[in-house]
Amino acid sequence: MQDAITTRNLTKTFGSFTAVDAITFHVKKGEIFGFLGANGAGKTTAMRMLCGLSFPTSGKATVAGFDVATETEKIKRSIGYMSQKFSLYEDLTVRENIRFYAGIYGKSRAFIREKTSRVLQQLRLENEADKLVGALPLGWKQKLAFSVAIFHEPEIVFLDEPTGGVDPVTRREFWNLIYEAAGDGITVFVTTHYMDEAEYCDRVSIMVDGKIGALDSPKGLKETFGVNSMDEVFLKLARGAKRSDG
Repeated sequence: MQDAITTRNLTKTFGSFTAVDAITFHVKKGEIFGFLGANGAGKTTAMRMLCGLSFPTSGKATVAGFDVATETEKIKRSIGYMSQKFSLYEDLTVRENIRFYAGIYGKSRAFIREKTSRVLQQLRLENEADKLVGALPLGWKQKLAFSVAIFHEPEIVFLDEPTGGVDPVTRREFWNLIYEAAGDGITVFVTTHYMDEAEYCDRVSIMVDGKIGALDSPKGLKETFGVNSMDEVFLKLARGAKRSDG
C-alpha cells in the first residue's frame, strides 16, 4: 500500500540556521501519526513544508503522492488543515462557515447540503446552525473547525495542536472525531503538547533540534526508554535538546 506521506532527508534552512535537519519517515494511509517536539524543535516548519506552504531547502517528500517541491497546489487540494489558532470566521454563522469552506474546494450544492446536515447532526449543532460562530463555546468551535477541515473528504488532515485550551472532556470528544475520520480512511497527522494524547496515536515521532529523536508506537517508545508514560519519554529526549527557540 502506498504511504500517505514520505520524507527522505527533508531539510529546511534559514541562512545558517537549520530548522529541519534531514528528516526521514513515512506515514501509512489511515494512520493517526503524532508529530511532537518542544518549541523550536522544528515540527511546525516541517508541517508547513508537508502542507505545501514552504519549500524545502533540500531532500524529498511526497504528500498524497504529490511532490512538496513541485506539486504544492495538488497537495493543497488533497489535504485538510486545522491550525492551533481558531481558523473559522467568527462573524459568520456555523452554516455559512461550512458552506464557505466547502465552496473553496468546489463541492456541489447537493453535496454541501447533504453533508452539512450530517455534520450538524454529528456535532449536535442543529439548533446553533444559524448562530454566529463567535458565540459558541471554545470546545464546540474546535470540533466544528475539525469537521470543516475534513468536510471535503481529503486524503490527509493536518492538525496543529487542535485541542489547546479546551477541557479534558472536550479533548476526549475531539479525539473520538479523529478516530471516526481515521476509520473512514483519512490519514491524521497531528501535533500536540498533551502527552496523554500521544498515547492515542498509532505511531509517534518526537523531534529534537530539527532531527527525528525517536519514532515508534507509544508502547514501543515506552519500552525503548524504560518508562511508563509518554511524558517520561518526552522529558528524556527534551533534556538532550540544545536549542529552545526558532
